[in-house]
Amino acid sequence: MPVYNLAEYRNNKPSRIQSSLSVVSFNRSELGIIMSLYGRMVASGIWRDYGISHLKDVAIFSIFRRTADFPLYRIEKHPELKARNSLYLVKAMDGQILKRGNELKRVVSVLDKRNLRLVG
Repeated sequence: MPVYNLAEYRNNKPSRIQSSLSVVSFNRSELGIIMSLYGRMVASGIWRDYGISHLKDVAIFSIFRRTADFPLYRIEKHPELKARNSLYLVKAMDGQILKRGNELKRVVSVLDKRNLRLVG
């Protein structure tokens, strides 16, 4: 079992602990954009729960209709795909990619439009 020096970790010095613990995550502004959309959909009664996963190569924000269901949509952040204009992806429940791009606001706008219905 490896031994880690926590003083190095606390002082933000480069070390093997940081490289072994590095994960992809959403930053504050990205979470603000996502939570703004999520709040509107919760207020309208469409969505009820969410989950966030921060993995080594991808960060995932999953949106649920009910807690026990499969996610309706997944907003994913893939830093290694930034050069191919796919930093952010929105996937449907069946795995179909609904939209991809490097601008989060533009990518999540597909979820806002998807829930608009004509009443008449």
